[in-house]
Amino acid sequence: MPIYEYQCSACGHQFELRQKFSDAPATECPSCGGDVKKMISNTAFTLKGGGWYAEGYNNKAAGKSDTPAPACPSGGNCSGCPSAAA
Repeated sequence: MPIYEYQCSACGHQFELRQKFSDAPATECPSCGGDVKKMISNTAFTLKGGGWYAEGYNNKAAGKSDTPAPACPSGGNCSGCPSAAA
């Protein structure tokens, strides 16, 4: 279940709620009972396990080369690569 952040418009209290996607958004501050607004915040995202890169995609894992593979498989030269947009 995702965790949503809210902020009270009356007292400024910020709090988090673990809610299902189907749950209605919170409407009341647990501290003062005022109206709350859902905040937009960064999320933590972690890939766990070996995955395609560690298990055969990079040259070192495939035994093709002793040189380390670049951080970006395309070297940051593709138009859809996040590092190319920066």
